[in-house]
Amino acid sequence: MTDPGSGLAADTESAFVEFGLPGEPGTDEFWAAAGAPASIPAADGGWTSLFLWRGSPASIDFESWPEQVPLRRWGDTDCWYAEVRLPARMRVTYRFVASDTGYADPFNPVGAGGDRSIAATPDAPDQPHWPLVGADDVLPLPRTRIRWNSERLGGRRTVRVHPAGGGGPVVLLLDGDDWLYLHPAMTAFDSAVASGDMPAVTLVFLPAKDRQAEFACRPDLWEAVRDELLPLVAESGVRADLDRLVVAGQSLGGLSAVYAALEFPELVSRVACQSGSFWWTPDALDRADLVDGPVGGAVAARLRDRGPDLSGLRVAFDVGEHERRMLPHCQVVEALTKEAGAAVGVSRSASGHDRVGWRHALLRDVAWALSSAAPPREEAP
Repeated sequence: MTDPGSGLAADTESAFVEFGLPGEPGTDEFWAAAGAPASIPAADGGWTSLFLWRGSPASIDFESWPEQVPLRRWGDTDCWYAEVRLPARMRVTYRFVASDTGYADPFNPVGAGGDRSIAATPDAPDQPHWPLVGADDVLPLPRTRIRWNSERLGGRRTVRVHPAGGGGPVVLLLDGDDWLYLHPAMTAFDSAVASGDMPAVTLVFLPAKDRQAEFACRPDLWEAVRDELLPLVAESGVRADLDRLVVAGQSLGGLSAVYAALEFPELVSRVACQSGSFWWTPDALDRADLVDGPVGGAVAARLRDRGPDLSGLRVAFDVGEHERRMLPHCQVVEALTKEAGAAVGVSRSASGHDRVGWRHALLRDVAWALSSAAPPREEAP
């Protein structure tokens, strides 16, 4: 997937000119022109993207790739670089790792938290409503917070509540801290509501203490949400329609959201699921390869064996089009859910297993779950 040393021109003064960077690497002129990763078409499809780092040895850590990409030094200069092959339609979170410490890209104005940046190929679709946020920017936080000391789950956690557009149906955002501190969901939902792309909603940002335990297919979390958290939301003073609840989750959170719709239909009848971990089975964590198990995992088995009537459910499924090994698991759950009578929307995001690729689907699918519109069409790669 990567080739950090290919295609360099012999003339140092035009080494990276094809990426829009004239001047000899390492000079003041060169660094003054440096910016976010630039991409050029690759000979056999996709893109070659140039990543730059100044000063010390480093590597690039991509959110959804297991291996880091080492940077190469240009001569004896302070210029470190990698030419990375990216597939068509790709948006990815990354960081530079130097001396075992992660850093955002100092040349890229698009950040995701204090130590991450976002790169996108030129053909990646836009993500309307999501503002550009730098690594040093502090994201706004909802004014209302609930101190939830859960008897069922144990421990204390802070749950933030935000009435977008004045409040309305509750949107429960699993992994809520990621949507507070890495990606500005509050601002994005405010923008979507203001533009008319979705109705007013009340966002509830639910942080996880132990994702593997809480998001597994067990009833504890959803009993606690039903009996403990939602009554606290009702008492918070924020307008919230608890009769219309959308659960939005990603990865293990997506698995948990669909599980809740199957086992707690009186509570959860609207779901936005991105890259659900449908490889999960009770013994999945004992496998050397998590994804190498029964296709569709425990959720598919539940749908086949018990044949629930899901005619009251609206669920939007999204998965990164570059998550090749996840696709079979997601596809079988999508099909079985539709066969059980649910209104099912299916789409594919221009990403791998990466929260930055799920952002647009989050807004679109929550809006659809609250509507009576026909399911969205699948977005082909």
